[in-house]
Amino acid sequence: MRLLLVEDDRMIGEGLRAALRLEGWAVDWVRDVRAAQAALDTERFDLWLIDRGLPTGGPIGTPESTRLADGLDLIARRRAAGDATPAIVLTARDGPGDRVSGLDTGADDYLVKPFDFDELMARIRAVLRRHQGQASPVLRHGAITLNPATRQVSLKGEPVWLSARELAVLEALMQRPGAVLSRAQLEDRLYGWGEEIESNAVSVYIHQLRRKLGADVIGNLRGVGYYLTPAPPEGV
Repeated sequence: MRLLLVEDDRMIGEGLRAALRLEGWAVDWVRDVRAAQAALDTERFDLWLIDRGLPTGGPIGTPESTRLADGLDLIARRRAAGDATPAIVLTARDGPGDRVSGLDTGADDYLVKPFDFDELMARIRAVLRRHQGQASPVLRHGAITLNPATRQVSLKGEPVWLSARELAVLEALMQRPGAVLSRAQLEDRLYGWGEEIESNAVSVYIHQLRRKLGADVIGNLRGVGYYLTPAPPEGV
């Protein structure tokens, strides 16, 4: 999963980026509206986390550089352009009117600072389930079960340990069973800006998943990408 974090507070931004990466997310962090707009114009994200009071990002030394903008305006512009990417607002503004305006503007959820990281993760999972039309929080494919909330994977009821990035690759494939995901699409789910991408990283993770879950569970369409093979009938 790839996430855009728009947060001008350095301590909060660094802390959230580090914690989310430990959860297997690829996180791109920007600190002003101009940088956020540039990121949204050039990259595709699975989710946005957006603060409200944000610098506009104008040139240093100009009046524009000190002016603040509302992150809700950024969401409103993207919604008007037809972008339905899930968005969660993270803000210190906690009045009832603030929450109502945030949700009515197009945010999918609204979380007031300071917040518990586990609650943020639960809200992220809930928003993604709604967006994907997924009723159950647990992903299943044949004998494989993946619980995004607990980060636990099982095969025929037996637990299987996966690294954070192995789990991220498996989750990407299980969210779109049968779809072929290219190497670049999987790399986008694994790495944020500034992270070095090893040329054979995806191949290594696919190899490890096949070793742990079954050699035939992930197929490869040469030159195109990887996909989950059809699950065998129950009892087979």
